[in-house]
Amino acid sequence: MTATQVNPITLLHDRYGSSFPDDFLWNDLVNALLTHRSVRSYLSKPLPKGTLETLIAAAQSAASSSNLQLWSVVAVEDQARKDRLSVLARNQAHIRQVPLFLVWLADLSRARHIADSRKSTSEGLDYLETFLTGAIDASLAAQNAVVAAESLGLGTVYVGAIRNNPEAVAKELNLPPLVFPVFGLSVGYPDPENIPAVKPRLGQSAVLHREGYSIGNQADAIAEYDRIMTDFYQQQQTGVNADWSTHSTARIANAEALGGRDRLTEVLHNLGFEIR
Repeated sequence: MTATQVNPITLLHDRYGSSFPDDFLWNDLVNALLTHRSVRSYLSKPLPKGTLETLIAAAQSAASSSNLQLWSVVAVEDQARKDRLSVLARNQAHIRQVPLFLVWLADLSRARHIADSRKSTSEGLDYLETFLTGAIDASLAAQNAVVAAESLGLGTVYVGAIRNNPEAVAKELNLPPLVFPVFGLSVGYPDPENIPAVKPRLGQSAVLHREGYSIGNQADAIAEYDRIMTDFYQQQQTGVNADWSTHSTARIANAEALGGRDRLTEVLHNLGFEIR
């Protein structure tokens, strides 16, 4: 969504749910970044011609480790395919609503193909480091695309549930070995009648460490954030009836809480990754 110029104090309060120190640098890009929110309700309005290519150009302008560019993306516009992907990703309605659904991939297949064509070994692709590089490259690229999309008046939401059924997603998208779907991204025009609020984040004292990691401020920062998020959940009528710590702890309590993603090591092997 195109960011409108908003009082910095207001934006910072929305992002943190509390007051913020006066020392803060400001420009239009920072303004846009601080107004980001996950959009889950969209209009059926089609995207302008050239939107996809613009987003991919922005994505390819992100950093890439050693310029290996170990990522790809599948653009899905076919309604039947979006419907099937929605089912595989916990039946999330916005996947069916949006005109464009992007599946971001850690792609080691292209690098292996290049090595094979040059009759070279490619053992380095078999290590966790290289898979992680592909996942990071895909994430950096996708975030660039998100910033570009929002500058064009579009809304987005990441879909981690693509990893709930990655083998089925790979089959649906005809992915070759050594290609893994990291997450999806819904892209479209937000429904103006259902614009979500900016969700507060942890205070900087919880995530910002100077010169070295310090656990000292964690307890107070988390307690304050629990209070802020309890108020936020109630105001937004999200149906979450617990504080952030309780809600988050439930998401990591056991293997079942991972929604099928506890199988990822097995899945990666099935998709051709050695992961040494």
